[in-house]
Amino acid sequence: MKKLMLVALICASAVFAEIQPEPTGIIETLPETWPAHWIIAHDAAFFHMSDGKLIVLDADSDDVTGRFKGFMNASFIGMFVQARTRPEIYLAETFRSRGSRGERTDVLTIYDKRTLGPVGEVVLPPKRSSNMPTDYNLQLVDDEKLALIYNFTPAQSVSVVDVVAREFLAEIPIPGCALTYPMGGRAFSSVCGDGSLLTVVLGDDGQQASSSRTEPFFDVDDDPMMEKAAMHGGIAYFPTFHGNIYPVDLNGTVPVVGEPWSMIGDEEGGWRPGGLQLAASDSSGHLYFLMHAQGREGSHKDPGVEVWVFDGEAESRVSRIELSLPAISIAVTRDDNPLLIATNINMEIDVYDATSGNHLRTLGDFGQETPLILRAAH
Repeated sequence: MKKLMLVALICASAVFAEIQPEPTGIIETLPETWPAHWIIAHDAAFFHMSDGKLIVLDADSDDVTGRFKGFMNASFIGMFVQARTRPEIYLAETFRSRGSRGERTDVLTIYDKRTLGPVGEVVLPPKRSSNMPTDYNLQLVDDEKLALIYNFTPAQSVSVVDVVAREFLAEIPIPGCALTYPMGGRAFSSVCGDGSLLTVVLGDDGQQASSSRTEPFFDVDDDPMMEKAAMHGGIAYFPTFHGNIYPVDLNGTVPVVGEPWSMIGDEEGGWRPGGLQLAASDSSGHLYFLMHAQGREGSHKDPGVEVWVFDGEAESRVSRIELSLPAISIAVTRDDNPLLIATNINMEIDVYDATSGNHLRTLGDFGQETPLILRAAH
């Protein structure tokens, strides 16, 4: 027996001696402009939020390993926005000096899209809003020179950062209002609790130059407007709890509120929009909304079982896409052959042909836990 064990050990040693160590220090880079069907899944790591990730995936790939392109860290539900004019992604994050406790530090981290590595950061006032992920906690204005970060303590304000000079410039109070919707020039709007919009115009130094406020235009009690707009051509299409759409033109420095129109036909009275990230748009101007049947008071967070597609200018529905599984979030790639991507209730990502509505594949096994928000890459 001892001789047999010795022979086995000698043979095993000979085999292992032939295995060469893997090379280290090899860093692959991604293209400066990502393919149209790459997406970013924001895994907020809901059950341990300090370990969130932005995961880059190829939604066209059926190769489980090949579709994964890399990830960036996103501490404590970090909010992010992509630049279009340079290969950078900006991420507002929060850290504690002792991990889960200690002194708080908020930063705007600048990531290089080619390496997915941080290349700079700007320290922020420690008050950025840490609500569930949304598109409008962090936005860019002034030809992408200025970043706007929404704060909530519960006092409400916006931090202004020069992302070119990598410098904090100002904190703008927006009492009673929330989020940052980019407008023309150096202006942004916020949705206010009385049903109005507050607009702030910034000066060259990032300080507030002027502000104005619309009259209340939606009923906050009978039919509240959701803050999750589908954006196209500088127009924000805001859905309400009962399925009405308020178009708001944000191309200038004063918002122009259009006449509301209904998504719901006479025979569809039980349908309502709902979900976490429930609105999207494509490059042709089609608007996409997650919808659920048998809507009721409080169902505005319910998963959608269909996606309804509308022509925003014609104010009419052009198609309905039945989902394989109910979904909480959607996004649409902005190209001539768009994909509809949806985070389903299993926390996987379903991919559909946005034109035909056909289900193409399900993306899983990429290290995801709670990919709550999806973005089409660019």
